[in-house]
Amino acid sequence: MNSIKRCSCILLLCFTLVSAGIFAGDLNGMSFSGSGGLFNIPSARVGGDKTQTLGVDAGYHLLSADGENTHIPKVAATFLRLIEVSAAFDIQGEKRGTDLIAGAKFSLPLRAAAIAVGGNYQVITRNVRFSAGQVYGALTYSGQFLDMPTSTTVVFGKTIHEQYSNSNIDFGMGIDLVLFPTILEDLLHWITDFANFSYSVQPFAIDAATRGVVNTGFRLDLSAVPLFSRFTFAVDLIFTDVLDHNRGFSAGIVFGVPLL
Repeated sequence: MNSIKRCSCILLLCFTLVSAGIFAGDLNGMSFSGSGGLFNIPSARVGGDKTQTLGVDAGYHLLSADGENTHIPKVAATFLRLIEVSAAFDIQGEKRGTDLIAGAKFSLPLRAAAIAVGGNYQVITRNVRFSAGQVYGALTYSGQFLDMPTSTTVVFGKTIHEQYSNSNIDFGMGIDLVLFPTILEDLLHWITDFANFSYSVQPFAIDAATRGVVNTGFRLDLSAVPLFSRFTFAVDLIFTDVLDHNRGFSAGIVFGVPLL
């Protein structure tokens, strides 16, 4: 299994290098933690890309594995397409409790890429109540792969835990590939992300505490449909932790409205 993971990481890195380009694209979706981005990792873009001043996104993800489910409703507000604040509630049932993940991100859009610094604060309620958090920097840039647009994200960070400390550095990487854009008109995205950290320090089904996690799936960008072009509107269908025994499935939706 370890050799498979190493090979997957190498292939993902090669894909990243091939897909490098010159203009950064927008990611119309929310990560599990509520921040705008891929599935498990945030991107350097903020949500609410349909507004110039103020926008609000609301989302929800269902995570299912080993016959159990968890629910993650979330909301985010974007200011001036530069600042994002978010909150997600990780509802893992009576046995595990409900955790809060509050996040903030500042994005600096450049001509060739987007760079962001951000972080989150987590209130964990399982067994003993404690807090944790993460600070990170992210880079998102775009290119082409076989005439299909791609967006690649790389994240470096550090998780800070109230109950213990270590020297581990957080690392994540992901690719958003727009499949057959001339036929499907930018509707269908294939997204894969890898990280040695999870969306929280007590996640459901995406546990990267002692190993890496790979998630892959599809994002339907319904804002590509003219009827919804003013809004952020995306649907996710995700296979989580696909290289390990507790692999699962997730489905999600996000809808955003420009207020100003």
